[in-house]
Amino acid sequence: MKESAAGKDLDLSVFTPYRIAFLGRMMSEQLGAAYSSEDLTIPEWRVLAVISQQEAVAARDVVARTPMDKMAVSRAVASLESKQLILREPTDDRRVSALRLSPKGKSVVERVSAIALEYEKALLDAMPEAERAAFFAGLARLESAVGSDRDQKTRPRAAE
Repeated sequence: MKESAAGKDLDLSVFTPYRIAFLGRMMSEQLGAAYSSEDLTIPEWRVLAVISQQEAVAARDVVARTPMDKMAVSRAVASLESKQLILREPTDDRRVSALRLSPKGKSVVERVSAIALEYEKALLDAMPEAERAAFFAGLARLESAVGSDRDQKTRPRAAE
């Protein structure tokens, strides 16, 4: 009798969700290595990046805008506070604090943002302009298909 393995028809090497998750993790790790001199973890950078997009952000909004759970965001926020990169300020709602970049945090975000943009440029330079446009269009369609509610402003434009 022939043995069969569960999931034998599932080939992860061509399974799109797996490939996207794997690629995302590889890119995060490479980018994290590129800014390792800033003494930031990947979760800390994600939190700083989200906070840098607005004057003040609630931690729950950081959770909504990153692929991180509430506990990971909470740990990153506590670490960033201890490094004096963010400030936690009270709001009218006592249950929620506003997170802001400190002056030191703004400086770190400027340096790491430059590294991140350079990394992104090197990645995108691996594709001709027409492929990039098709890639961004396909990415937008996939985001729409999974019901992504990411803000339109955060999506790259095909011409970039």
